Amino acid sequence: MRAPTARNLCTLSNLFRSKLLTRKRNTNVVPFTKPSPESEDEMYLSSEPYLARDTSQGDSFYENEDTNELSDILCSKEDKRCALEEIDDDEEKRKQTVDIPWILDLSHGKLSEKRKDVARERKQKWIFKYTSDDRFDRLIKMCADKLGVGKTVNVFGQLGRETGVKEYNTLIKMCVKKARATDDEFIGVREMSKAFHLYKSMRDLGYPLEEKTYGPLLRYLVDMGLVQEFQLFTDIIKTENPSSASRLGYYEMLLWLRVGNEEMIRDICEYITVEAREETSALRESYLMALCESDRKMQILDVVKNIDVTKLSSAKSIADIFQSLGRLHLESIADDLLLDLRACDHDADNISNFIVSYAVSIPNLAVEDIIPKFKNMHELLEVLPSTSSYEKLILHCCGLDKVGIALDIVEKMCEAGFTLSTEVLQCILQICEESYEYILVHRIYSIICRYHLELNGEICRRLVHFFVRMKDFEGAYRMIADLEDMNFKPTTNMYNAIMAGYFREKNIRGGLRVLNQMRGANVKPDSHTFYYLIQNCETEEDIIKYCEEMKQSGVHATKQIFMALINSYAASGKLEKAKQVVLDSNIPNKSLNEIKSVLVSALASHGQLSEALLVYEEIKKAGHNLEPKAVITLIEEFTKFNGELDGLLLLLEEMNDVDYWVDGCFKVIMYCIRNKNLSSTILLFKQLKDKFKNDDLVMEALFDAVFSLIASSESSHLQIGLDLLWAIKDELGLMPSRQCLDFLLSACANAGDLNNARLIWREYEVAGFPYNVLSYLRHFWLQEMIDLLTLCLRKFHKMMPRFVLSS
Repeated sequence: MRAPTARNLCTLSNLFRSKLLTRKRNTNVVPFTKPSPESEDEMYLSSEPYLARDTSQGDSFYENEDTNELSDILCSKEDKRCALEEIDDDEEKRKQTVDIPWILDLSHGKLSEKRKDVARERKQKWIFKYTSDDRFDRLIKMCADKLGVGKTVNVFGQLGRETGVKEYNTLIKMCVKKARATDDEFIGVREMSKAFHLYKSMRDLGYPLEEKTYGPLLRYLVDMGLVQEFQLFTDIIKTENPSSASRLGYYEMLLWLRVGNEEMIRDICEYITVEAREETSALRESYLMALCESDRKMQILDVVKNIDVTKLSSAKSIADIFQSLGRLHLESIADDLLLDLRACDHDADNISNFIVSYAVSIPNLAVEDIIPKFKNMHELLEVLPSTSSYEKLILHCCGLDKVGIALDIVEKMCEAGFTLSTEVLQCILQICEESYEYILVHRIYSIICRYHLELNGEICRRLVHFFVRMKDFEGAYRMIADLEDMNFKPTTNMYNAIMAGYFREKNIRGGLRVLNQMRGANVKPDSHTFYYLIQNCETEEDIIKYCEEMKQSGVHATKQIFMALINSYAASGKLEKAKQVVLDSNIPNKSLNEIKSVLVSALASHGQLSEALLVYEEIKKAGHNLEPKAVITLIEEFTKFNGELDGLLLLLEEMNDVDYWVDGCFKVIMYCIRNKNLSSTILLFKQLKDKFKNDDLVMEALFDAVFSLIASSESSHLQIGLDLLWAIKDELGLMPSRQCLDFLLSACANAGDLNNARLIWREYEVAGFPYNVLSYLRHFWLQEMIDLLTLCLRKFHKMMPRFVLSS
């Protein structure tokens, strides 16, 4: 939402406020419902039948004055009328949707069936307690995207469990995210209304309004500069959770800084420096934290000079001050504060952390310069670096992809007698993987061995993976042997990483040897192991053998294994067997489309294009889309056999993934160039331009690749290259890159076309590109060849009379 929208929202707020003056107080707040019944985001946040209510509260929990006021603002009469109508009309529909038997009526005659029954009964409890918050957030977001926020709350309630704080927090975040993503003021107000009703539902259920709950919405209101709405929400939060008043001061200060209310900023700065009562210390520190996040140098200097930093209760507040001083290049002030802290015997570890907070916040300071500053400041204050300060410095280096420097700090840290945590070590390995610095694995493993750093399964797996990426299989095996000596049992994932590396190098014998070593080490293979084995089978007998081994090992076939079966059967020439894989009754319905897409790719890439198209039609009839990889395979095969362009364009429409679509679009463009179809080429370039309006580099790279093809083609393709050049300028309104002109000039030289070469030569001047060595060589080589030919012809004409006389 942009600034004009924010102003409109404020205007709406004024209108609603004025309406309150003439409206009677309504103590029975009707649940909010979106005006449009067709939308999937209908709200059923009634406190009556649809929320799992805390019955101990009874009906004594009435609306207070602030809640009524905000509810009246956010819920119009039309909203309330629509809410009542929709609740009555849709009750049966929602019951049909949700009232699905959670446990089927199963026969209890067999022990295995009884075990399944017990498992299903456990699932019926559906308690939302996961070790991974990310996994749970994905579940909530998926439900909210499909059902809408209100229906998600109701569905969870009807499944027999109360919606907890974690669920509400996730749904509120989704409302804020949608409000941020829109320029439509109605949608913004609607999402705030949903968030308000979620707050109200939490209050009705007795849940506290903590910062994790209200923080995202207040951040949004601050960013939008919505002062009146902010004040209404904070009044409600203070009423429901009085202990949050001091923390709300942080958001209040952010708001005044955002809207530039100089009077309020000045009053709060004065309050921070003048007020001295202990009961207001938390509020003053919250104000100070928000101030330190701004770039108001004069106010920060004034406050820091007039308060006693050593008396601040929170180490985080002091760290925020040092971050601000670093960001504003106030080194002398930072030095004075550090000396004051050292003089009053402040905790040395905290002082070390403050030094790091200051040093890493200095803008444009290279990592190589941060380390000497870090060292010098510690020596000046006569304090030793702490474990946490070392780790903060290491993480800062990792954030800048300076893994080598981070490892230097790790060695200094370990030499000083500190131990690196597994979390920081995993972060180093992750950055190595993201930046493809696998070569550092030898140094990292050497540090681990020398200083006896703590390991876990994920760290070991990554290290083995790095050795394999470096094609150092002996190093990977050596590390596994070392782990056994350290009483650390190697895992299946480690062996899988080695096996995958061998197969990636087409070393089948090496990959099979890994399986024997797993057996010798008494490490059981898993589904990934059998996926690698089946994927790289060369004969049908091998496929059958590993399928039998998989059954005997008790490993269930996964989606990847079914895909591997298709690819292996196709590679061994057993295409009928590949087609039978998709008929397996053990394939889950949710995976069937992906597996069929792999079959389409396998059939198409093995010359069975017509069979592939039949499977593709089955997928379409079932109401699904072909997976992007399969679409790319079909496009490649169509272009090989000079398929119809209309079919290629239809295949392009199948893909929603931008990366795959660009890849497929480029392949079709190259096909059009080879077949000299200019109109379709321009049409596709227009679509690319629409997708990459603000990304000139992508368009430039695509143009360069196309003109490179023209330069390497026969001279007959020169004309379509010239026509494409003019179309790019005239119809697309784009300027071709210098490399495009280089390729066209090269094509002119190859075709011996001096006139068009001169036209391209002028385009360099029009575009303002300087000539380089290659362009000079191409142009003047062509010019010299023409001049030499002309001279030869003239001499030949002069010699013609002598030939006639002598004959």
